[in-house]
Amino acid sequence: MKIGVFDSGIGGLSVANALKKALPGEEIIFKNDAIHVPYGTKSPEQLLTWVPPILNELISDGCGLIVIACNTVSTTIIDELRKIISVPLINVEPMVKEAAGLTKSGVIAVCATRATIGSHRYAALKREFAENLKVLEPDCSDWVLMIEKDEVDNRKLKTTIDSVCEAGADVIVLGCTHYHWVEELVTSFARNRALIIQPEQTVIKQVRQAIGQLA
Repeated sequence: MKIGVFDSGIGGLSVANALKKALPGEEIIFKNDAIHVPYGTKSPEQLLTWVPPILNELISDGCGLIVIACNTVSTTIIDELRKIISVPLINVEPMVKEAAGLTKSGVIAVCATRATIGSHRYAALKREFAENLKVLEPDCSDWVLMIEKDEVDNRKLKTTIDSVCEAGADVIVLGCTHYHWVEELVTSFARNRALIIQPEQTVIKQVRQAIGQLA
């Protein structure tokens, strides 16, 4: 089966690579929207203009399943996309539920774009799973462009991670697929003070299940 993977920029390529490794028998096709990256500062109306044509390109390429490897799209317009896209969509979203189940300090940190943090879906995740937790939301608004341009400011990343660890966070959620590219750095800066989690293994599991249902 051909499986499409979509993101605003290079972030979702990490998800595509993870899928290729886990599912060598499937063909993974990755497309992004490099013209409009980053999505975290864009409105839902803009995203609904830009995203569907690219998803339809993946369908034209023969994809029978598409992974939306973008937390911003997944937390803002996924319901609208499911109404107009003709193949199943698997989305990623911040792992608040998983973090809530792992924390021992009662403090978690979610690193995500402004659009994700401000979305109704993210607010619902916090209400459902983190009502009794302290959720830190550090300003990571410039991380996407740093990663896209391969100009990562280690000092800035370290300052952010130190700040949430010092505030008690023992689980840090990477709520943007771009941030997967700096996962090793984030882990090193956390220095065993916090567990770093991201959704690639969850996506792989969901894709396997979807393939079984479509077979």
